[in-house]
Amino acid sequence: MLKTAILAALSVFICFGGNWLWGQTMIERPLVVGLVTGLIFGDVRTGVMMGASLEAIFMGAVDIGGALSAEPVTATVLATTFAITLNVNQKAALAIAVPIGVFAAFISMFMKNVVMNLFAPIIDKLAAANNQKGLVWAHFGMWFLNYFVFSLVTFFSVLAGAKPVQHLVNSIPKNLMAGLSAAGGLLPAVGFAILMRMLWSKKLSPYYFLGFVLAAYMQLPSIAVAAIGIIIVVIQWQRDKQIMDLENKQNTQGTLATETNISTEDQEEEDFFS
Repeated sequence: MLKTAILAALSVFICFGGNWLWGQTMIERPLVVGLVTGLIFGDVRTGVMMGASLEAIFMGAVDIGGALSAEPVTATVLATTFAITLNVNQKAALAIAVPIGVFAAFISMFMKNVVMNLFAPIIDKLAAANNQKGLVWAHFGMWFLNYFVFSLVTFFSVLAGAKPVQHLVNSIPKNLMAGLSAAGGLLPAVGFAILMRMLWSKKLSPYYFLGFVLAAYMQLPSIAVAAIGIIIVVIQWQRDKQIMDLENKQNTQGTLATETNISTEDQEEEDFFS
């Protein structure tokens, strides 16, 4: 299990730490994290499936200021690791991932709002002294410390929690496991619902119901529905561009006409007084 714990910690450090190393590269999204974890553990199919399912759950989780609703990287890595190495049912692993993500969010808030603030006086002194090398070392040192902590959390969770989780899974009654599987299947719908609460508007509602009809009643796959959505976006963009070009043309003509009238009035005044 030591090797498994090290690989899981490596997955967290690559995806979580690497996401902020060159700016936000979005490799912290569950879809990418699941792929990376699957590659590391040699089961890309399970990794992608877990990542896609968790992406649907966490896509509506928005971080505002220092408050985090959930931390998806640790949740995705642990859920994918349990699904691959312990053969946990994927839907049950999804149900396990949600509380893990919430717990990891508390750790993230503590690190960012408490631990990292302890280094603020050091940063101020380095900046006041114009010590650029010191600022670089401090920046990357804090970066390493922050994401190394999450890697350690993942490492010990897998190392110490693998056997209890395996024992728990083996002792779960079939009826309860079926309930966890059903709950895991419903969680993506909850993620979409959270996202819709932020994006919903009367103007966008026809597109939502169009996609629902295409998927539910016409049985079109999600890729086909996405392709239709892209086509609608392109058509709408072309229409909006034509309207904007027409408005700009009318505004330009109106401005020229106004300037012409002003010039004519000035000329008439000069002719009158001359």
